[in-house]
Formats: sequence, structure tokens, C-alpha cells
Amino acid sequence: MPGNGLWRTKSIEQSISDTDEPGTKLRKDLTAWDLTVFGVAVVIGAGIFTLTASTAGNIAGPSVSLSFVLAAIACALAALCYAEFASTVPVAGSAYTFSYATFGEFAAWIIGWDLVLEFAVGSAAVAKGWSAYLQTTLGLMGLDVKTEVGDGIKFDWGAVLLVAVLTVLLVIGTKLSSRVSAVITAIKVAVVLLVIVLGISYIKAENYTPFIPPAAEGGPAAHTGVEQSLFSLITGYSGSTYGVLGMLAAASIVFFAFIGFDVVATTAEETKNPQKAVPRGILGSLAIVTVLYVAVTLVITGMVPYKELATQPDGTRATLASAFAENGVDWAATVISIGALAGLTTVVMVLMLGQSRVLFAMSRDGLLPRKLAKTGSHGTPTRITIIIGVLVAVAAGFFPAGKLEEMVNVGTLFAFILVSAGVLVLRKTRPDLERGFRVPLVPLVPILAILACLWLMLNLTALTWIRFLIWMALGVVVYFVYSRRNSVLGKTGQSKVEPEPVVKRGEEPGI
Repeated sequence: MPGNGLWRTKSIEQSISDTDEPGTKLRKDLTAWDLTVFGVAVVIGAGIFTLTASTAGNIAGPSVSLSFVLAAIACALAALCYAEFASTVPVAGSAYTFSYATFGEFAAWIIGWDLVLEFAVGSAAVAKGWSAYLQTTLGLMGLDVKTEVGDGIKFDWGAVLLVAVLTVLLVIGTKLSSRVSAVITAIKVAVVLLVIVLGISYIKAENYTPFIPPAAEGGPAAHTGVEQSLFSLITGYSGSTYGVLGMLAAASIVFFAFIGFDVVATTAEETKNPQKAVPRGILGSLAIVTVLYVAVTLVITGMVPYKELATQPDGTRATLASAFAENGVDWAATVISIGALAGLTTVVMVLMLGQSRVLFAMSRDGLLPRKLAKTGSHGTPTRITIIIGVLVAVAAGFFPAGKLEEMVNVGTLFAFILVSAGVLVLRKTRPDLERGFRVPLVPLVPILAILACLWLMLNLTALTWIRFLIWMALGVVVYFVYSRRNSVLGKTGQSKVEPEPVVKRGEEPGI
């Protein structure tokens, strides 16, 4: 394969060898427990505290619990593929590194650029949510303090303060970040368990009937033009409020609540025994949060009739606290707000961690300036972490979050599709590789993962697709202007290494 082509691939051996390069070496501190904590820390966030109630009221009714199950299945299928890749290629960069080894440099750049969208935009949006909860929590304590100040140009000092503190933690070290994350995660999991245990006593069986409400034309979820889902725009069908299609549409929305487990794969290079620890961390964290999510949705929709959870005309959205307030348990609002504050803290931290590791891998490969890949005395990519901290702080401090969550969704699903397809390719091209974890039922599981992610993407709005395509087009320009000419792989002429296939006893080559 030509050394200067768009599809030049970086061999697995070269990727692993680069992890020992002096000056860009990451410290191996993390265990399977650390990775599971990271996964739970980043996934249990705004979704479980706000998304559950409003999605039930607006789109799915009590069947929102099934929507969470469907979204979890799609994530689990992709998670199996991530686990195989991360155990085979324990290198920072996650989907970017995996794509470089299978589809080539251009595809790797595209997915890396896509992950920038997922992690950076997600960090800024969630930081603003944290700031809003900080203001609410201070208000519950009797302090009337605004976290967003200024006339005309608004400045969100709460979001900036959070990002600044987390940037320092991430520079000091991943192990310290994991310990802080473990403490905060324990707090928010305790709050979630309190919601479940306390809420069970307020469940009324009649609130589950009908479990899948009859489909309704129009309603809270109805949109037209580019604001409607791509599926609706293509087919002309707009009945996505309640009914079976409402439940399926809700799965695309609550998918945002699962975003982040793939961050675990970005820390593979810093893990002591990545072949075993990374798969356990990915699958373990996903299993824990799925059980919690489904339990919470069953409790909330059992406590309050689903129609009372619909978004109000003034735009007020129902939350977990709303369901308890309806039942006269006002003190729970304070506890839930504190839990949400803790939850969002770890979400922002782990998203920023994932962002720094992806950019670190891209810089080490020369697709971004190589100087950015230098690690500091703490064994972390200090320069990249500080730059990310500044950019996220500016975005969170001065710009409204808007509908960026959907852009995060489409970017993540695109990454899932490439990783799932990559398992098929690597099984065919490199059957000799040592795999600490193997996806079962190949090619069925990766194909199902691809189809599930495509379906979820079709249920996102057409406007989200337009924004996504504009961002990706900008990435293509950057690649041809800078990255292609400065690629380390392109300069050295080391394209794909073609080793002799070594087939283990009892294994057949190929898929």
C-alpha cells in the first residue's frame, strides 16, 4: 500500500511500539475497577436526572423503560466490539486508533475529528448543566446567587470554575482523577438508589396503563421541516408521539444518557492489564448503569401519570424531582439536586479525559502538531489537557448549550459504526493477533451493532445531520491543508506491515 495514500494504515505493532516512545509515554496506573468507575462516572449524569421524566411525558409514556433497554442493547453490541479492539490494540485514542489500523489514515482522521465533536461539545454542554444545578442547589440552601452574569454577553462563571478545577486534576494524574471520580460516583449512585427505594412506595399500578400509549399525531414531539427526524423527512410519517414508533424514537433520544462508556477505551494505554481490564471496565459499567436507568424509569412512570411529565407550554421540563414534588416529597428535590451536581462533575471530567487522549494519539501520529503529544512530570499530556481546558471553558462560559446534545449523539453513533465494522475487517486481515477478548457470534454481532446505530441515527433530526456534515466537511479541509502533509506515517513511508499470518491452533483464518 503506498506510503502517501489516503488509505495507508498504521500497523498494530507500530501503534503498540509508539506507546514506549520517550517523551510521549503515558503512565500505566489503572485497573479494571478504575475503568468501571470511569464508565459509571461518565454515563450516570444529566440523562438519569432530567431525560427520563421528560422523555416519558413527551414521547414514550411508561414504555420509556423499554426505550432505555433498546438504547442499551445498541450500546452493548457496540461495547463488545470496543472491548475486542481495546484488548487487541491497547493504545490511547479509542476509535481513532482502531480506524487507523483497519480503514486507513483518512478514515482515522475523520473519526478523530468526529470524537472531538463528541467529547468537547459534550463537556461544554454538561458543564453548563452543572452550573445551572449549582445555582439551584445554592438557592435551596437560601443563597440567591446567579452563576450566569452579565447583560448582552453572558458569562457562566460556574461552568468555568468547574472546568478549571477538573483541568488541574487531569494534569496532576489519571489515578488521582480516578480516585476523585470514585468518591463522587459513590455519592450519585447512592442518590439514584435512594430515588429507586423511596419511589417504590409511591408507585400506583394504574399509571402503567397503557404501558405503550396509543400513537398520537402531533403532540409534544411533533416537528416539521429540518426539525423533524431524518426518518420522518424521508418517509413522510410524522407519528412519533407515543405508540411503538414513539418508543423507538425515544430510544434515539435517551441514547444520550449512555454516551461516555467508550471513553473507557481511550484509557487502554494507561491500564496495567488492558487485555482483561478494558473489556471488564466497558461491559461492567454499561451493565450497572442499564439496571439503574431501567429501575429509575419504572419508578418515575409509576409514581406519576405520564402525561403530567410532559414539557409545559412555558418550556419547563419535568425531572426526577418533579415526580417526588407531585407526591409531596419536597425534601427529595434537595437530595436529587445534590446528586445531579455530583453526577455532572464526573461526566465533565471523564469527557475531558477522553478528549485529551484522542488528541494525544492524533498529535503523536503527526496529524496535529507533534509538540502537543509531550507528557509532563505526572505522566499525562499536560499541554493538550490545558488547551482542552481553555477551549471547553470558553465554550461553556460564553456560549449557550442549545441543541448540541443531538450533535454529540450523531457523532458517537458514527464512531460506533466504524468500530463495529473494524472488528469485521481486522478479523479478516489479522487473524493472528492476540485478542484478550473476542466478540461472540461474528459477523452477526457487529452487523447488528451497525444496523442498530444506523436506526438510531435516522431518528435524529435532519438539522442535526446538516450541522454534523458541516463539521465533518471542515475536518476534511484541515486534513488536506495540514494533517496529510505532516503525518508521521506519510513521512517515514511506513505504511502497512504485512506479517505472515499465524493461525492459532483450533482457529480458522478470517471471520
